[in-house]
This record gives sequence, structure tokens and C-alpha cells, in this order.
Amino acid sequence: MEWRLWREFNIYLLLCVLALLSISIVSVYSATLNAITGYGTPMNILFPRHIVNIVMGLVCMIAAMSIDYRLLSSFARPIYITTVVILAVVLVIGKISEGARSWIEVGTRTFQPAEAAKLLTIIVLAAYWSHFEDRWDQWSIQLGGLVLAGVPLVLVLVQPDLGTAVVFGFIWLIMAWTAGIRWQQLLILGILAVPLLWAGWEYFLDDYQHVRLLTFYWLIYDPTKVDPDHGYNIIQSLTAIGSGGMFGTGLTRGLLSQGNYIPVQYSDFIFSVIAEEMGFVGGIVILLFQGLLLWFTLSIAGRARDSFGRLLAVGIFATLLCHMLINIGVAMSIMPVTGLPLPLISYGGSFTIITLTGIGLLESIAMRWRRIAF
Repeated sequence: MEWRLWREFNIYLLLCVLALLSISIVSVYSATLNAITGYGTPMNILFPRHIVNIVMGLVCMIAAMSIDYRLLSSFARPIYITTVVILAVVLVIGKISEGARSWIEVGTRTFQPAEAAKLLTIIVLAAYWSHFEDRWDQWSIQLGGLVLAGVPLVLVLVQPDLGTAVVFGFIWLIMAWTAGIRWQQLLILGILAVPLLWAGWEYFLDDYQHVRLLTFYWLIYDPTKVDPDHGYNIIQSLTAIGSGGMFGTGLTRGLLSQGNYIPVQYSDFIFSVIAEEMGFVGGIVILLFQGLLLWFTLSIAGRARDSFGRLLAVGIFATLLCHMLINIGVAMSIMPVTGLPLPLISYGGSFTIITLTGIGLLESIAMRWRRIAF
């Protein structure tokens, strides 16, 4: 890599990422210290794995920022074929966990192909729309992008993994809007999607997912009708957040988090652990750094030298935003319960590595925004 490219390196994005990873280390350590699985197995073995995942992710980030992001556009077709194949393979040989066939075992570790598929789909969509930059307002072009995103979305929904499928839909929506889709086109597509939503409810979602959505509905309109067993996750999460007060109970001293009352507290409900042990202040700090991460991502998108780089950065922004909104929204009971990790905070090997790879691509875009550098 030419030395002059480093003059455009976004050091503030890197510092924000390192700050979030530092919070992640102490949060996952506390969340797994005394936690056990439903079979009584201690979960403190996850902490050293988390450190390994972060190191692997940082290596991938450095590798991604070292390549010219524009080269990825030339490989859009094989990238898309690979994306569809790995999502199809997981439906055949994948490991079932939490009711979804989403994982592939690699030795003693597991890998979630859908996480890689998000970033790969973003690359494909960015390459597709940048190729037709002068025809963004045409129905055929926008429908082509919808089909490209729709195939992996359906494959993920079949697993079934509703939360990740929502992320794919959100990625398409934000990137399509950036690519010039008109609101009239979105309105028509929204109307046409109604029967598809009904079909998804009837044929793709499992019973436990129906229960989660209905529980959220009754929590809003009539909490007295909520089955305590069905609302257990939210009740424990809200109790933990409320008990943290202003400054929290202290790291590793949370009554609910250390008592193993918060479900999946090292990932899906990591925000509840932070709010209980670090209090309102800790929650605000998380929101601040997550907001800065989004801001730096958008600023890179705005300065990108070409439409491919801009769309690539916007797709990464959409992924981060969707995960933030759903993870924190679920913990605070303003969204239905679904399992999505909090970017650069939650435990999760596949998601951590892919997220840091995406950060590396953002830096690659930032370092190459000038057409001529002296």
C-alpha cells in the first residue's frame, strides 16, 4: 500500500472501534463470569474465545483496509454465487441452535454463514447499482436489486432466522433509497409485499416466533394478557435496566446478570447487563459511541470517490444501524424479541469478525477518496 494513502486514514473511526471493543471485553467478561447454560455448563469459557474473535477480526480489518475496495466490484458475480451457495448449504448440513438451522461446524468452532452473506450481499448490490448509475429511476433496475437481495433474504428466512432476514431487508431499503428509488415505487412495492408478509407468517415462522411477536403486541396494547413465561425475557431485561440506576451496581456485581436471570446476556441482551452494572451513564456511553460509529460511516459514504464506494459504505451503515436499533430496542421492550448482537459489543465470532472486516472496507474507502494524492 502506498504511504500517501495513510494520510487519509480515519483515525477517529479506529479510536471509536477500539473504545467499543474495550467496553465489549469487560462487558462479555462480566456477562459470562457466573453464567451457565440450560444444561449447567459454565459459560466463562466464552470469554477467551471472545478475545480470539476480536484478534481475528482486527486481522481481517487490517487486510480489508489494505486492498483497494474498487477491486471487489469486478468479482460481484462470483461473490453472489458464493453467497447463495453457502446459504443453501447451511439448510442441508447446518447445525440447529435456538430453533434455527443457521450454523456450520468447523472443527470445534461454529460459523454463521448469514453474517458473511450480509457483507457479501452489500458488495454485490453496490456493484450492481453502480453499474446502472444512470438508470437508477427505472423499475427494471430497482427490481433487479430487489431480486438480488431477496434470494439470500428468503434463504435466511427459511432457516428460520427472522432477525437476520429483517437486516437483509433493511440493507436493501437503505441502499435502494441511496440508489435513487422513488417513494412511489416503494409505496407500490409495500402494497405488493402485504400478501408476502402473510405467507411468511403462515409458512416460514415457527411457533416460538409467533409467540414472540404476539407477546410484543400484547405488551403494547394490554400487558395484563401477557403470559409471564412468554414475557420472561423482557421482564428480566427491564428489571435489570431499571435496577442499574444512575451509575450501576458495579462490574460483576449485577444481581440479575450475575444471578443468571437475563437470557443470552452475553449477546442478545448485553445492553441489559451494561445498564445494570454500569447504570444510566454506561448506557449513554454505549449510545454515544454507537452514534459516533454511525456518523463516521456516513461521513465516509459522503466523501467516497465513486458510487460503488458510497453504496458500499451505506450498506455497512444500514447493517450497523439495524443491529443497534433491534438489539437495544429489544432490551428496552420497544421491539419484538429477536436475536441480534450489538455491533462491536456482543459476543459472537462470526458477527464480530465480519463487522471488523466491514470497518476495514470503510477505511479502504476513506483512504482512497481523493482521485489524486500528493
